[in-house]
Amino acid sequence: MQKLDIYQSLWGMELRHPELPERSIDDSFRMVAEAGFDGMCIDPAAHEIDEFRRHLPHYEKYALGCMVNAFPHRVEDLKPLLELAQDFDACLVNVIGGVMPLTVADAVPVICRWMEDAEKIGLPLLFETHRDSLLNDLYYTLQVIDSVPEIRLCADLSHVVVDRELRHPVPERDQGYIRRILERSDCFQGRIASREQVQVQIAFPQHQVWVEIFKDWWREGMRLWRQRNADDATLVFLCELGPPPYAITDGQRHELSDRWQESLQIRRWVQEIWSSLEAEERIAGMEPAAKRAV
Repeated sequence: MQKLDIYQSLWGMELRHPELPERSIDDSFRMVAEAGFDGMCIDPAAHEIDEFRRHLPHYEKYALGCMVNAFPHRVEDLKPLLELAQDFDACLVNVIGGVMPLTVADAVPVICRWMEDAEKIGLPLLFETHRDSLLNDLYYTLQVIDSVPEIRLCADLSHVVVDRELRHPVPERDQGYIRRILERSDCFQGRIASREQVQVQIAFPQHQVWVEIFKDWWREGMRLWRQRNADDATLVFLCELGPPPYAITDGQRHELSDRWQESLQIRRWVQEIWSSLEAEERIAGMEPAAKRAV
């Protein structure tokens, strides 16, 4: 049976509050484990590897799975980040590449080199749709996936919405582009954006139209993933609501919403979507027999 694992971001656990002390790493891991998340995602760059190695005991203590969002800023940076992920028994490595060639032709050798590095280590490698990175732009990304058919993506569609300033209702042309991204995506990230802001408050009434758009995209992405993957495959969904300045604050630098509660709400939505897809597939599987009985 296919399985859904929902991870929380360690970066997303940071408070960055103007008056409150910062939450400890151990407290963050404890909260995530007690809340029932399946794992924690870390976000190291190559120069931070030694710092992040200190988190390994927390994974062992709280029995959480590991996902790595890797930030290589040079071509040779990814190999040590992959080795770190291997030591943490990471389920996958997601690249937010700081190597950003202007042309797709120049990007292809970088992508192929990184995929080869990951294959030698034996880890699944995804490339994230992320601004200020290798896949900065939707149109550029569409050209990349045409040029490298074997590339797999991690869909953080919040960056796509802001990058293209997508409007509501999303034009059919752009929906088609998003579907092409979803068809290549083996991981999805839980952040909701609007045309102007990369991370909006999910309970505010003015943002509900974008909440529904993202839920529909996640549903379509998970449906496509289920169709093309084996019966024993596991999909990872990452709740990644960033701290300030990602999170919008007021004049006193206080956040406008509770990111922790929003992460829990996004997890509930994703679990409901997954369960509904399972139910639809069960019903579809029963239809022939039911029709024969009639």
